[in-house]
Amino acid sequence: MGRADQQLSLIAETLEVTGALGIPVWLRGGWAMDFFLGEITRDHEDIDWFAWADDAADLAGAALRHGYRTVQGSPPDLQLDFVKDGLESSFTLLDRDAADRVVVAGGPWAGAPWPEGMLDAGMGRMGELECAIVSPQAQIEIKRMTPVWDPSRPRRTKDAEDIARLEAALRARGKRSE
Repeated sequence: MGRADQQLSLIAETLEVTGALGIPVWLRGGWAMDFFLGEITRDHEDIDWFAWADDAADLAGAALRHGYRTVQGSPPDLQLDFVKDGLESSFTLLDRDAADRVVVAGGPWAGAPWPEGMLDAGMGRMGELECAIVSPQAQIEIKRMTPVWDPSRPRRTKDAEDIARLEAALRARGKRSE
């Protein structure tokens, strides 16, 4: 089984586990793009998710019970990082501010707003597997702005390619990317 198939199995497992616990999660990053497009476009280093900070303890407990190990990295109030079968999964934590905007839950950017409408995309699909995804418009904004928000993270070729794929798909569907 190739890495993409292994990652798709972990995505399915995550959806099953979080669904049973009533924990909403959204794919983000490259896998969200692929679920939006309905095809695997490139190799993915990891599986990126969003989850609510209020669900972090339950999410971490479920991951550990299902054979994931924690990985040290980001501040735990910002992101939970796990590895299973040599594959990484990260859950960036979300909160809401007083104006009910979705914001960064913790770490150095706590309270910074995420793109408006980010969680409103609905479901993406890869074969028979359906998953809530981050909106493609938000994906584009995040990929464009990350090097501005965090200058220690340079622009990457894969991000430029992902932006081009998402913009082309949005144009084909008659939707704006801005």
